[in-house]
Amino acid sequence: MKLSKDLMDKVQYWASATVFDERTRKELAKLIDAGDEGELTDRFYRDLEFGTGGMRGIMGAGTSRMNVYNIRKATQALALYLKQVYKDQDVKIALSYDSRHNSKIYVHAAVEVLAGHGFHSFITEEMRPVPFLSFMVRHYGCHAGICITASHNPPQYNGFKVYWTDGGQLVPPHDKNVIKFYSEIKRYEDIPHIPFPQLVAGQQFSLVGKELDEAYFKTTDTFMFSSEKRDIKIAYSSLHGTGIFAIPPLLERFGFHNISIVEEQSRPDGNFPTVSSPNPEDPTSLARVMELGSTIKADLVLASDPDSDRLAIVVYEKGDWQILSGNQIGCLLFEYVLSSLKRTGNLPTDGLVIKTIVTTDLQKDIADYYGVACEETLTGFKWIAERVEAYESGKLKPYKSFICGTEESYGFMTGKSVRDKDAVLACALAADMVAHYKANGLGLVDVLEQLYLRHQVYQERLETVTLPGKEGEERIAEIMRTLRDNPPQEIKGLAVETIRDYLTGELRHLEDGNWVVKEKLTLPASNVLQFCCQGAKLSIRPSGTEPKVKVYVSVFSHLDKSDKPSMHLLKDKLNALADDLVKALIPTQ
Repeated sequence: MKLSKDLMDKVQYWASATVFDERTRKELAKLIDAGDEGELTDRFYRDLEFGTGGMRGIMGAGTSRMNVYNIRKATQALALYLKQVYKDQDVKIALSYDSRHNSKIYVHAAVEVLAGHGFHSFITEEMRPVPFLSFMVRHYGCHAGICITASHNPPQYNGFKVYWTDGGQLVPPHDKNVIKFYSEIKRYEDIPHIPFPQLVAGQQFSLVGKELDEAYFKTTDTFMFSSEKRDIKIAYSSLHGTGIFAIPPLLERFGFHNISIVEEQSRPDGNFPTVSSPNPEDPTSLARVMELGSTIKADLVLASDPDSDRLAIVVYEKGDWQILSGNQIGCLLFEYVLSSLKRTGNLPTDGLVIKTIVTTDLQKDIADYYGVACEETLTGFKWIAERVEAYESGKLKPYKSFICGTEESYGFMTGKSVRDKDAVLACALAADMVAHYKANGLGLVDVLEQLYLRHQVYQERLETVTLPGKEGEERIAEIMRTLRDNPPQEIKGLAVETIRDYLTGELRHLEDGNWVVKEKLTLPASNVLQFCCQGAKLSIRPSGTEPKVKVYVSVFSHLDKSDKPSMHLLKDKLNALADDLVKALIPTQ
């Protein structure tokens, strides 16, 4: 085989060292015997990395795959860093997992290493939603948390999400420092761990059961804003994930008892057998819950992804099913929470909402309307959590009272108990919202149109190109390099007025045919380019957790308030423009 010596040394190590189990060694020996250079390269050309959602990858043997050994390695890196930060302290770690294959095995592997360092672990008795893990870190005063999950990825994936003491995912410098320790670990034999059966026998960890659920549920009581009837009909699917343990019970707690569940999707199953993708962003994943919604004539259709941090909302209005986008869900929840707080006299004068740079600017318009600050972060809820913590800790002044945060990828967070996107509370809030508006003769589409009339009409698009493996990674780098070195001066007839380059931290304006740096951006470096035109904003970035490059397009225009009947015409015009802009920018070759 024509593999490099360094790569072949890694392959031979994994195929022969007794630290790896027989199944792992045989899996690799078979690839070596077959001379499968491409597969071996993909498995060993790099180590797994922490992205916007942690460490995530395809399960299997190899340095770039998710497996027990890389879980141990990642846990070892985290443990070494925690020992550096919390010297001479009794370190506590919270752990949970979702419905994916090997998730419980991976949790046990992590606990074995944590115990090897003398740390105490709190483990959920059963799988639980990712927001529960964030809550758990804060509730039990843990120094860090680990959740084994790959969110909405295909069945062959799993992942390792790490949380810091504030309940938010790792951000700099913590993530970089953990990665540094991770990269320095060369021999898996050097990772101390105590076999899990021995830990069970010695009761060297704490199992957390229903008491965690009840503690979380109690924190949500203040979000029951609506006093109207709770008799709306709800159809719900957990898409074979953890939502089944939390979302129906919380809906019941909120007073919603007319709930129908897609039974064939209610059993947690890492194969996700009834969907091509367990992602509520994918309309095809909603087919069965919408069918149930049609049967029962539901007022609200809800679905959550396997780790229950993302939600889908579907309503039957204007004579058809309306699948709301992540941007629309965020805007509706922003509006509902802010208007409810104002109505009840609880809207803080120093209020703060947070959105990501690729999320619709309609949310900023809504915030301005209610007189609260709206700030932007990089993509990923870890950055929203970081901003919240910066205000709570006094790092950022003057103090601002966090109300809610959102990103376009179907994520929403509110309150002070969870520091990650939370589909559990968001589903209950959605039901509260629909009940309130229904009692006042409004549907969610009506409310969106009111927002468009009050502010501007916004239409958004997200397009994704998947480029797997080493070649794909190189192609993605080339795409970003080309756009950065030779940025377009116009896109589909729209002049590009400014470029925000979040990697270099530069805001550039076009002057006499040249791009001139006008100011420095304040956010951390991230490989994102944003092109701002009159009436349009286009952003492009590589995914932090998947082999994809993503293009976000937002187009917007004012509508004459006296001419509401023409709103659908303006929407059509904006949608056509958004399609054209995507085709002009997105790399298809």
